Amino acid sequence: MRTQDFQGLKIYRIPAEAKRTRKDGTPRDPKKIGKIHFPVFTPDGTRVVGFMVSPPDVAGMIKQSDRFVARDVVRVYEGVLAVPDAKDSFDAAAAKRLGIDLDACIIWTGMDAVTVSGKKLGYCADAEFDPKTGKVSTFSLTSGMAATALVGTIDMPATYLKGYGDGAMIVADEAAELGFSGGVAAKAGEASAKIGVKVRSGAESLDEKGAAALKRGSATMEKGGRALGKQIGKTRGMFSGFAREFKKASSSSSTKKHS
Repeated sequence: MRTQDFQGLKIYRIPAEAKRTRKDGTPRDPKKIGKIHFPVFTPDGTRVVGFMVSPPDVAGMIKQSDRFVARDVVRVYEGVLAVPDAKDSFDAAAAKRLGIDLDACIIWTGMDAVTVSGKKLGYCADAEFDPKTGKVSTFSLTSGMAATALVGTIDMPATYLKGYGDGAMIVADEAAELGFSGGVAAKAGEASAKIGVKVRSGAESLDEKGAAALKRGSATMEKGGRALGKQIGKTRGMFSGFAREFKKASSSSSTKKHS
């Protein structure tokens, strides 16, 4: 699955075992935690370990800090995405259970991508990973929404990620030689199509010395397109499809693991 499949979705807290059923025998509704904001990766980018979740504002006015939710406890419960109501599902306790240093983890999506030799490739828009293990297979690089629609994205193998430096994702020089996939031009065989590039810069890192917030410096059209993409993913119909794919992918990876 892709990290963008999760972004913007509401996530809930599963009631404790003894409290999952009301006195009348009907299931108790899970309580909303918030909306998935960003995926959280290990510093080397090999795994998605969880998600930063934005809780609802208090009284609709006071903003609360994002919470870290571990990926391995996320499941579909009563038709919604949810996690167990346990201390080690969240924040520092979850990080301790997973054996990770949360302060060292990085949010690679949204980060500028630059080759070892210094060539700018745009930014990391998405990543494909195994929902069961969190293992990342590819990072999708793009120059912006318009570029993605026309020529698609560069699907870069996760092994090309070399590290983090000066607020950017440092990737192997070979990444510059990869072709685009998924765009209108690619589908039409117009691989030589060119468009004006507006590179979206900035990144958000969980490292205390990292960038404080994800910069949003793209054109108005791009901002609108990204907002629309998130809004579409919030609908019940879209979530039903997502839930089916999430279950299918999780089940498939689990079967492979035991075969």
